[in-house]
Amino acid sequence: MTRRLEGKVGIVTGASSGIGRAAAIAMAAEGAKIVAVGRRSGELDTTVRQVAESGGLAVARTADVTNESAVEGLVAFAVARWGRLDIGVNAAGASFQAAMTHELSEAAFRDWLDGHLVSAFLCAKHEVRAMLASGGGSVINVGTFVGDTKALPGTAGYAAAKTGLAGLTRTVAAEYATRGVRANLLVLGGVDTPMFRLWNDSEEKRVAAASLHAMKRVATAEEIADAIVFLSSGESSFLTGATFALDGGVSLT
Repeated sequence: MTRRLEGKVGIVTGASSGIGRAAAIAMAAEGAKIVAVGRRSGELDTTVRQVAESGGLAVARTADVTNESAVEGLVAFAVARWGRLDIGVNAAGASFQAAMTHELSEAAFRDWLDGHLVSAFLCAKHEVRAMLASGGGSVINVGTFVGDTKALPGTAGYAAAKTGLAGLTRTVAAEYATRGVRANLLVLGGVDTPMFRLWNDSEEKRVAAASLHAMKRVATAEEIADAIVFLSSGESSFLTGATFALDGGVSLT
């Protein structure tokens, strides 16, 4: 490893599994001190252990990132623990009721918005405040091709929440571009995570999901983590307000 993130402090939400866990491990291996955030303490402990096994440093923090006081508390915890905040990876998400639009309840639609968009807003709000005090930083939001390059029936809530990240990310980028804070969005294709397998619970469904991609496969969480490390590092110092289609060619098919 080149220790590209040496001396940096990062918060990673959704770190109990999948992309968040892989990002925490990869960032810590590059020298960042990580606050691994999620709602499942046992799984977070596993993430912290895997970080340590890879030679990195992380601490677990349970939090509901749809709750502003909890988000404010976790950012304060990171700053109190390590004196600064440089990176915010907003990868938290959950699965709620999915249905065709005419059958989707208002409550379920709001759950999708809270779980994937409001949570990212709250994290960005408090991450940016800490980053301004630290001299700058990088906010990384995690989106999806669903609703962006392809519309999939039954995903109105998920698509609305995730595509909303584009406007949020670009606005944050514009607001703080001269103050050292960058914000970028990853628009992902399918990624082999526990949530992907929950939604694609048979080999037939997983093959069908892979076929949407020009590469005829889905990504590993580690492939996404590599991009997150890049956006966290000085190598991306002139990138802000960008949308990266890390989608295996979904937009080509």
